[in-house]
Amino acid sequence: MPDLWLSRSWTTRPRRDGEADDAYVFVTEDRFRRHAAAGGFLEWAEFLGHLYGTPVPSAPSGSDVLLEIDVQGAEQVLAQCPEAVVVLLLPPSPEVQRARLIARGDPDEHVSRRIDKGREEVDRGRKLASHEVVNTRVDQAVDELAGIVSATRRKDLHGT
Repeated sequence: MPDLWLSRSWTTRPRRDGEADDAYVFVTEDRFRRHAAAGGFLEWAEFLGHLYGTPVPSAPSGSDVLLEIDVQGAEQVLAQCPEAVVVLLLPPSPEVQRARLIARGDPDEHVSRRIDKGREEVDRGRKLASHEVVNTRVDQAVDELAGIVSATRRKDLHGT
């Protein structure tokens, strides 16, 4: 498996109870906007009232860069890097997605908004993505994603 460099997104949303300190770089809106104005993000967008952005990658040479981004971000990345490989990560069902959001402590209003937004994103994401992974179990989804990265790297190296 090639070396993967996982980007760490910035966000203006508050940290959830129990969320790891390194889940995001949590910043103020002012700091976020200053970083964006300085060209510090590969992509950024507002999502459900908060700003999220991916810093310009500084991955070691020979590494594949993995971005955890929404559909707006994927559109921005593809506009800059048309060779990027987009993988659409899907929940097994809206019911499972709802249960996961509730389990992480999201309020009911946010859960409903997120489910509605998810339906819209799937339609847009399917137009962008060259692969889809259904996240039934994290280990299975990671294995599928690793296979996609490996196959893409082989294709890039060997043209097959």
